[in-house]
Amino acid sequence: MNVRPASNTESSPLPDKPVGKRPASQRARGLSHTHPADVSLHDALAALADPVRRAIVRELGQVPDWSKACGTFDLAVSKATRSHHFAVLRQAGVIEQRDEGPRRLNRLRRTEFDAAFPGLLTLVLSEDTRAP
Repeated sequence: MNVRPASNTESSPLPDKPVGKRPASQRARGLSHTHPADVSLHDALAALADPVRRAIVRELGQVPDWSKACGTFDLAVSKATRSHHFAVLRQAGVIEQRDEGPRRLNRLRRTEFDAAFPGLLTLVLSEDTRAP
């Protein structure tokens, strides 16, 4: 006689979950955006202090709103570091992001940011990046 030990699933049934339904991912739940008026000068300057983040801002300043996806930026950093930089810019009110299918599109919040910090983005956008 062949006796099979009971599997873990037979002895402890899974909790009732709808088949085919998964909880919404963090990405699907939406992004939080900080309005530039709610950002301190310190946080705004800290967000724009990093050269990678300034490169992101400069690229966004050259394209129409919502036309540049995160993965299309030419940055010499890992995917995780890239995500971190976008999050810092979003939390500082510099950019706004929205998901369209698998792509996360970006918009430079120039009007709103300029109202809170006049001239700061102009300095970043006009920065000469050529080596001396």
